[in-house]
Amino acid sequence: MNDNSPSRLEMLRFARRVAEQQLTQVDQWIAAEERREAEHQRGIAARPPAPHWLIEHGLSGQDSMYVHTGDCWNAGKRSKGVTRDTALRALTEGGAPACPHCRPDTALGILEGLFS
Repeated sequence: MNDNSPSRLEMLRFARRVAEQQLTQVDQWIAAEERREAEHQRGIAARPPAPHWLIEHGLSGQDSMYVHTGDCWNAGKRSKGVTRDTALRALTEGGAPACPHCRPDTALGILEGLFS
């Protein structure tokens, strides 16, 4: 009888080699994911702080549509971070209206000054 089929021991050793290769691949995936996560965390740490005040410009980029607080949910994509003084000037001298949702005029103390 000429039996050329692998023995049980040879099959088990083959299965072990395949499992080791798969484990190596999983370890590589884990290492790549750890690198991506570390890079993401470095990006978050390096991100500049959010502005406290925003001015939203119109399509022309010249006229101011609204003044917003920095965390306003309604600020458009054409909003730009500005200083407190610039936001105050835009509301008082520039004629830009305050956003009706976040009320930067109240946050800047403009309304309190008018009624006291």
